[in-house]
Amino acid sequence: MKKELVYADIPAEKFAFANVGAHISDKKLETKPIGYFHDAFNRFRRNKSSVIAAIIIIILVLFALFAPLMTPYTVDYIDNNMASILPKCSLFANAGFWDGGKKDTISEATYFSYRAMGAEMGLDPILKVYKMEEIVTKIGPIEKVNRMYTVRVDSYTAGGAFYKLLTAEEYAALQAYQDANNVQIIYPAVPERAEGSFDQYNANGWYKTNGKLPEGYDSETGEVHWVNQYEAYTGTDGYTSKMRIEGDTPRYDYAVRKQGGQYRVRVNYYRYYEYVNGHAPSFLFGTNQYGRDIFVRLAYGARFSLILAISVSLINLVLGAIYGAIEGYYGGAADMIMERVVEILSGVPFIVVVTLFKLHLASKVGVVACLLFAFVATGWIGTASLVRTQFYRFKHQEYVLAARTLGASDFRLIFKHIFPNALGTMITSCVLVIPGVIFSESSLSYLNIVNLEGSSITSIGTMLSNGSGETLQASPHIIFFPALFISLLEISFNLFGNGLRDAFNPSLRGADE
Repeated sequence: MKKELVYADIPAEKFAFANVGAHISDKKLETKPIGYFHDAFNRFRRNKSSVIAAIIIIILVLFALFAPLMTPYTVDYIDNNMASILPKCSLFANAGFWDGGKKDTISEATYFSYRAMGAEMGLDPILKVYKMEEIVTKIGPIEKVNRMYTVRVDSYTAGGAFYKLLTAEEYAALQAYQDANNVQIIYPAVPERAEGSFDQYNANGWYKTNGKLPEGYDSETGEVHWVNQYEAYTGTDGYTSKMRIEGDTPRYDYAVRKQGGQYRVRVNYYRYYEYVNGHAPSFLFGTNQYGRDIFVRLAYGARFSLILAISVSLINLVLGAIYGAIEGYYGGAADMIMERVVEILSGVPFIVVVTLFKLHLASKVGVVACLLFAFVATGWIGTASLVRTQFYRFKHQEYVLAARTLGASDFRLIFKHIFPNALGTMITSCVLVIPGVIFSESSLSYLNIVNLEGSSITSIGTMLSNGSGETLQASPHIIFFPALFISLLEISFNLFGNGLRDAFNPSLRGADE
């Protein structure tokens, strides 16, 4: 048997009063109280991948906002003579990378054409000669030697000379500019080849006019010695052109031809560009096949895509939250009827909605408004379903029942007690809608279902479409920068959304403390 304790045998002096005359109260909290959003931020910043994604998103947004201020070009800038120019950054001028040039293997005829530009105008398109190979082709007893040059070509000066039509005032102003700045822009005109010939309008074939190729070149260095003499065509129609090459020193007489009351002159387009724009051409991301600056148009395209995506996301959040809250809170017949409406709308393919809106609304409200309506028409359904699920989850919780017992209205129960607990899911859904809209818009533009290409507007999808097809092989930079931008944006938004989902999850509140 267990021995029972006999408390009567304990001496009285063993007992003493506790806290006699003392004021008893709760201890002061040593730490500051943490609010809902502060707690969510603390959890979010522990997710390193989400933090890095947020930083990347901020950088991309800043690029979209401020990049147009960092370049002399505007979104409506266009120059057909500067089409498909490669990216160039002044910091990499002599690095053989990002310098506006590319490594290419060219024929001997093309090589001589580039060297002719350099000899005549002082701007050699060939930045570097890597090697020269002789390819021997034997047809019966005859052997033909073809020389192929591997070189680095400067895309900015490879265009050489172009013909320009100038008024008398423009021609006089250009002549005055040449004299004042000691620079030559107008060069001797080249007699046009026979009509229908391959190079009928080629302004860079001066050394072919007398039927001779350049004489003398160093096979090891590839350097050409222009020792032949050239005397161009002189006619009676006001078209006079003379140029003579003596050794390596060209001498020029200006050449002008009047055409329809204007002066038709042959100009070095690189120098002419400097004259017109006041600065040398330099495109950080290059130009597309239409001669538009990719850097500034990517910023405007990103700005448009982000504004469209955020607008769609906010509208869908409001519509979906209201619709889903009514479904989940009231349930019953209201929920059943509203769910049937959702099922009907969700069964309509999105691409069909876009096509119908484009055919019947685009002419009245514009392509942008049409695209916005198409995204909103069924885009809120996913948010509504999530909100409905959260309301079914929380509306029978004890704290909601207690608030209802104390007389809380339906409005207060929805927005004060249930919505805050569903906020994490709603915010995550709202954020993840943004990359989805951008990707959908890019897909529609890429497939030419929606065309947003214009002088003052573009989108990332439109830029991707411009860089596809045959352009992709010849000028991959046209599609590279938009593809890089949208890839970073999609990955970053998904990682950012995952971090927000965990940060705003009420069940994790205080779990890491």
